[in-house]
Amino acid sequence: MSATEISAPFEQAKPMRRPWQRDLAGVLIIGVAAVAGYFLFPDNLALLTRIIAIMLLVLSLDLVTGYCGVATLGHAALFGAGAYAAGIAAVTFGITEPLSMVAIGAIAGAVAGLVSGVVILRGHGLAQLVLSIAVIHLFHEAANKASTYTGGSDGLSGIAPDPVFGLFAFDLWGRTAYVFGIGLLILVFVLLRILVRSPFGTLCRGIRQDPIRVSAMGASVKASLIKMYVISGAVAGVGGALNAVSTQVVGLDSLSFTNSAEALVMLVLGGAGSLYGALVGTIVFMWFEHVVSAANPFHWLTIVGALLIAVVLFAPKGLYGTAVTLMKRFIGSRQ
Repeated sequence: MSATEISAPFEQAKPMRRPWQRDLAGVLIIGVAAVAGYFLFPDNLALLTRIIAIMLLVLSLDLVTGYCGVATLGHAALFGAGAYAAGIAAVTFGITEPLSMVAIGAIAGAVAGLVSGVVILRGHGLAQLVLSIAVIHLFHEAANKASTYTGGSDGLSGIAPDPVFGLFAFDLWGRTAYVFGIGLLILVFVLLRILVRSPFGTLCRGIRQDPIRVSAMGASVKASLIKMYVISGAVAGVGGALNAVSTQVVGLDSLSFTNSAEALVMLVLGGAGSLYGALVGTIVFMWFEHVVSAANPFHWLTIVGALLIAVVLFAPKGLYGTAVTLMKRFIGSRQ
């Protein structure tokens, strides 16, 4: 047996290990960043937990927009559905166990994803955007009118989650909520990494690039997109439920068009079609917004707008996508 034949199995095995190594590296980075945030910003844990909840929303948006190519400005409907479902379960039905509230939020988000996906996928291009805007406004108005359960414009209050596992109570400093949110984020991130690498994830990327060819190969384009919409809704619902558990209040702002538009901006900022890009875009946008609005409360929107214009013009693949491209060029030039 030649040396080439002996080394071949090992060379074939290396690519199989690389994705798992990248996943492990991603989890370690999230963990290290979480620990650093806990100790560096102990007075801002509520803000950091809010960022985690929005990360889940942006990750869910990345599934349908970045990986499937579906244009939408109504994704906050899925986030709000999860938040209201978790809140109503606690206030009306007395289900206050945090993991149960998150599970209820995920189911509600998945159902909202199915309903909105069936509607939005009836159109193409600009029509999809119009339908998604109509969907978010319908969800917003439905929550406003169902004031008996949602509290209407006053919001849904009185949410009092039990301690996590009966041991860790939610405190005023937000420490338990922050750790709880980090655990959910890592779990969802790992599951989504498995999803996007699966044959189904490959199929969805093919649909984004050439839906006609995928349909000609015998795959059902619409069924695949609806399935991804349901998964996306479940992820957004987890984010909404986390927001309800951590803040113990659910307002109509969780179903606002502004929430949807900002989620899309964060995705573009970080880089669509990459889970890491969704995380980076959310952190940069929300932290930059927090710092700039505190430093200049009158002109902070102008500064944020200038940042977005600069990123779109000089980093069209987003911050993460552009950084990866430059790193590959640098490594290639040194070889």
